[in-house]
Amino acid sequence: MLVFRGTRRAALSAAACAALLLTGCGSDGEGEAEQAQPTQVHLYGTDGNMQNSFKAEFEQPTGLLKGMKGTTPLTPLSEDFKNRLRRQDPKLSDFLYAAETYDAVVISAIAAQLAGSTEPAQIARQIVGVTTGGERCDSVADCLDLARAGRDIAYRGVSLNRGGFTDAGEPSTASYATLHFGTDEQLDEGKTEFLGAGDESTASVKKPPAAKRQTRDVEEESGAPLKLGGLLPRTGDLALAYPPMGAGAALAIDDINAAEGVLGEPVEWVDGDDGTNPDTAKATVARHVTAGVHVIIGAGASGISRAVLPDVVAAGLVLFSPSNTDAGLSTIEDNGLYFRTAPSDILQGRALADMILRDGPSRIALIARKDSYGEGLQGNVRAELERAGHGSDVRLFTYDPPATPDAPPVDFSQGAKEIKQFGADAILVIGFGESARVIEALAAAGVNIQQQQ
Repeated sequence: MLVFRGTRRAALSAAACAALLLTGCGSDGEGEAEQAQPTQVHLYGTDGNMQNSFKAEFEQPTGLLKGMKGTTPLTPLSEDFKNRLRRQDPKLSDFLYAAETYDAVVISAIAAQLAGSTEPAQIARQIVGVTTGGERCDSVADCLDLARAGRDIAYRGVSLNRGGFTDAGEPSTASYATLHFGTDEQLDEGKTEFLGAGDESTASVKKPPAAKRQTRDVEEESGAPLKLGGLLPRTGDLALAYPPMGAGAALAIDDINAAEGVLGEPVEWVDGDDGTNPDTAKATVARHVTAGVHVIIGAGASGISRAVLPDVVAAGLVLFSPSNTDAGLSTIEDNGLYFRTAPSDILQGRALADMILRDGPSRIALIARKDSYGEGLQGNVRAELERAGHGSDVRLFTYDPPATPDAPPVDFSQGAKEIKQFGADAILVIGFGESARVIEALAAAGVNIQQQQ
């Protein structure tokens, strides 16, 4: 380390500090100053990029994920459930939203059984009640048996294991995981911690319509078989999240049909892609309407659900997402037809802010993809940081995600330079697979991302 001595050299040191902007210089109090060192920056992520598959989104090996931390809605999963998912997809490396997808499919099936009908509006009126009041059951077979007998139930599945749904049709409680990328740029399960959030007292107390006991007459008039349509991100920016969601849906269908199906018939799954793109998703919804689908499971991204919800409502179908977290969806106009098993980002904002603050940052940059998910979660994190007294040392940045798969990649070079000049020592990146370009731009701008050794 170079040390300057004497008046002239102290002046040169001061000039060097000014030229290096916000990287910082030190003094020993006796006219000695140390050469500035690059600011060490902690990197954080969210559910859209805190996955093992995220490493493959980088154009070449960079090592930039070593030590990256983040949060995601995730409940502790049993090894039995993980193994059953792996039998659906032997290549499965992540489990994000697998449980929520499984529960969305199962709740839809139980709601149809209780309604004695596949008519979407009748299914919708039962969905919240499937999770509140009544006799508790935690397996598909047991819950369907109770529903066939016309009994009121309280489903407690894989992700929904504490409180039931609120009146808005979303979980009253949730579980979050704090995740860490290890030296191999894969999630280090030994460092994963789980945190409960939410309040069971916010669960709905409204009584659903009386359940219909299954009889031959009910079966004949039900409109069975129940058809569920997929609207999951098989392609697009969120495609890295598809494998666990696809496995969760397939496992749920298998379990339902192994338990004698719904209303005397096996449940049918009609596959479909949302493309992480409004046009692709709208086309899929139109095909589902033509195919006679009753409940659509999806979309993957909150912004895509916002885009297709008017079409779904106009067709009178149910839209049930396992992964939408945009807080604004709690109050969206949906004619009572939109539900989700993923928790609102109001809860994730608190978990993320707590994680960042534990590292004692002085300047924080929050980067978000410009859509309802990214900007919504960014706003929630900012509000929590301000509540903790960090309002003046937080800067917000956004970027436009690619509009189509063949669109030019994200260019965050200017934003990266501004963050470098700002001197952030904590950077949160809220995005999907495309956020790899953002992290690469930060490194190219000279942001010294702290890596785990």
